[in-house]
Amino acid sequence: MTLSVMWFRRDFRLQDNTALYHAVKQAQHRKEPLLLIYHLDPKFTDRDTPNHRYFFAVLKRFFTDCEEKGINIHVLQGTWRSAFTQLLENHPGVSSIFFNKDEVGEGCKRDMEVVEYFNQKNIMVNSFDDYSIHHANEVKKANNSIYKVFTPYFKKWMTMPKKQPLIISDETIKNCIIKNERLYKRGLEKLSAVVESEPGPVEPAQEAKAVDLLELFLENSIDHYDCFRDMPAAEGTSRLSVHLSTGTISVRTVLYHILEKQQTSYSTGMDTFVKELAWRDFYTMIHHYFPDCKTKEIEPKYHLLKWNHDDILLQKWKEGKTGYPIVDAGMRQLKQEGWMHNRVRMITASFLTKDLLMDWRLGERYFEEMLHDYEESSNIGGWQWAASVGTDAVPYFRVFNPITQSTRFDHVGEYIKTYIPELSLVPVKHIHEPWKMDDTVQGEAGCIIGKDYPEPIVEHSVQRKKAIQMFKDLK
Repeated sequence: MTLSVMWFRRDFRLQDNTALYHAVKQAQHRKEPLLLIYHLDPKFTDRDTPNHRYFFAVLKRFFTDCEEKGINIHVLQGTWRSAFTQLLENHPGVSSIFFNKDEVGEGCKRDMEVVEYFNQKNIMVNSFDDYSIHHANEVKKANNSIYKVFTPYFKKWMTMPKKQPLIISDETIKNCIIKNERLYKRGLEKLSAVVESEPGPVEPAQEAKAVDLLELFLENSIDHYDCFRDMPAAEGTSRLSVHLSTGTISVRTVLYHILEKQQTSYSTGMDTFVKELAWRDFYTMIHHYFPDCKTKEIEPKYHLLKWNHDDILLQKWKEGKTGYPIVDAGMRQLKQEGWMHNRVRMITASFLTKDLLMDWRLGERYFEEMLHDYEESSNIGGWQWAASVGTDAVPYFRVFNPITQSTRFDHVGEYIKTYIPELSLVPVKHIHEPWKMDDTVQGEAGCIIGKDYPEPIVEHSVQRKKAIQMFKDLK
């Protein structure tokens, strides 16, 4: 019996899933069954981090939701080669395989090897651009070179036609698929063994919740997104990032509904949010063309920067004990929730690289471990931006002042007090610089600096000069 295979990766949804849509359409056309699979790679499952625990909790929820609809996904384990060898031993009649391709990182390297593997076996490979609105090779200059600056990239990005969501009924999918009882049962046991602990207080992302969240965002927040997106205490962001990173909603669906809403009720907030989606594409494109950017600065002249190495300072930054409230609030939010407000991500990244003068790669790796919404290209791009070593990065002489940032974006300290309870009674006039409280005020606030809350571990004005000089020394 011939059959086709749909391989899920980080696209845990049934609607607007490009590879799944085309796999079902082909199965209908050829009148052949479709087998749904997921591959558990030991290189991924062996890592025990909050990010990975959350990812597999989302995967398990997706399996459960699909099973309730009569849609069965089979889990394969081992290296990709051993997993597909096992698949072909169980189903030697595989005629074609469908998947949404990776354009960056280890996934991109694996895809090239997988395509060669199936080509050698005369199995048709159908791979699709699904992760971005515009894939890495799509938005280019007239001479076919890539953009390294976002603004002209975005102008070109905006002129290009956008794809509409691909919708297919659950019943149609159900009617096309087959279930291998033995393979399915064994796969679920393997997945359950991986998902040993709950992801914490945050519920795993799932497709239905993503759709509801998008609707709420469009109804209540997007019109004011440009005004409130930088205020960490406000409910001003979409909170869709974790759904985009795990694929419980497609970025095309998000954009489609925004553009639909713009037809009847335009707002500048919509424009600002669409630009954020374009940044996501931009960083994916940069990562594709600079495949070593996870370990190397995109600008070669910064390869020789002499970063500070101090494990004690690094640990204080991770634990939210730097003595700078806005930095510490962000790091504690990250540890508690697996998420951090984007403005605060910039502040904490700038603090590590420009105040502590520490290697941006240390921060990028820590965020990779902790963030539930970790997306490699965007995270690398953000860290290289903050460290002034990447493409279209903040100039090295512009150093975020954590006190100014705190005063501007968390004026009365609402965000700070949410995550640093020891500062909850500190007066607003001191919330951004609590070390300036005199002994009497410290006593009244129940917060003794150096005991209940740390003194600043560095002096910003001094470190700012050191950071600028560090870059100047390379010239």
